[in-house]
Amino acid sequence: MGLLKLKKNRKYNYKPRYYKGEGSPFELKHKFDDQRTTVNPAKGIKGKLNAAIDDYKHNQDTSVNKRVLIIIAVLVLLFLFIIGFDLSIFRPNS
Repeated sequence: MGLLKLKKNRKYNYKPRYYKGEGSPFELKHKFDDQRTTVNPAKGIKGKLNAAIDDYKHNQDTSVNKRVLIIIAVLVLLFLFIIGFDLSIFRPNS
């Protein structure tokens, strides 16, 4: 019956009669669409993951990459602490 389907918005493709420019003057475009690669990512988990990995690899800001790696390391250590993993194997035996 369509209870789980979401209603899709209708597209309104208005073209002014005397407009002498490219595209529609009423088109809504985001400010950073030209610089962003993940504005309209591929659908599905695999497409989103591939787009995120490509964006991460081609990111010029190294401080962001370091921050992501630090956050991942902290989360992994927190996970290991929660499951009771013995971290003493990483220390030298004395």
